[in-house]
Amino acid sequence: MMLETRKLNKTYGQNIALTDLDLKVPNGIIFGLLGPNGAGKSTFIRIINQIIDADSGQVLIDGMELSPKHISQIGYLPEERGLYKKMKVWDQMLYFARLKGLSKSEAKERIHRWLSKMEMLTWRDKKIEDLSKGMAQKVQFISTILHNPPLLILDEPFSGFDPVNAGIIKDEILELKKQGTTVILSTHRMESVELLCDQVALINQSRKILDGTIRAVKNSFRPEVYSVSLEHLKKDIPAEWSAKVVDGVWSFTLPLSGKSPNQLLGELMTYGEIVRFEELVPSMEEIFIHQVKSMQHG
Repeated sequence: MMLETRKLNKTYGQNIALTDLDLKVPNGIIFGLLGPNGAGKSTFIRIINQIIDADSGQVLIDGMELSPKHISQIGYLPEERGLYKKMKVWDQMLYFARLKGLSKSEAKERIHRWLSKMEMLTWRDKKIEDLSKGMAQKVQFISTILHNPPLLILDEPFSGFDPVNAGIIKDEILELKKQGTTVILSTHRMESVELLCDQVALINQSRKILDGTIRAVKNSFRPEVYSVSLEHLKKDIPAEWSAKVVDGVWSFTLPLSGKSPNQLLGELMTYGEIVRFEELVPSMEEIFIHQVKSMQHG
């Protein structure tokens, strides 16, 4: 297990930020950390980065209690970017690489390789303040991963990127995973969660309210309702199915109602030719919204 927390608690005065948070993040996966603003995600991330201390509980990295020596093993891309605006791109990256323990020669070699890969070599002597927001984000991203950390924490990594550059960063995150990096991804972009994450945890009002693989989480919210389309009818469709017809294709939704999918499919075949039979599995965004709202109205 790359990262594990046990009964993690944190309060700020009267404000409860984390309550008995238990998380397990296996090695080599992309783990989605989800939750609305104020849920406790940022507090969790600050504890892992040893910016603040938990009030109680344990944090384990590869089975060992979190300690200052782990700082060099973690890469952290904060939501609020931390670049020095007057510094040049090359100098900025070199500064961060040296902070993480790289030798000067190794740092220079890696910086050159990443700037080439991202087609940014011509920007090496530009000051940060002269860059577009998206270009500055690329600088911050590269600075975060230069030391090849085994644990990478990305807080809203796609913020400020156009679709093309967001795609480039997504590809790089997947490549890092392929190389064995464990990634914790904190984001509100649910489409990115579905595309990238192997497992997720949802935190709301300081507590973990669900976790698991993407597939397991979505399966647990399956309504067992199917979207169906038929054409070339052999007999009339029951009125209670509330079917709509467009260009000779009849479309409606049906619950399983105690049947197996095969039984329902067999029954539908007696009505006509099936052109669509698809279970309406909720998206991660729908699950997120449902769970958060259900707690609000709890």
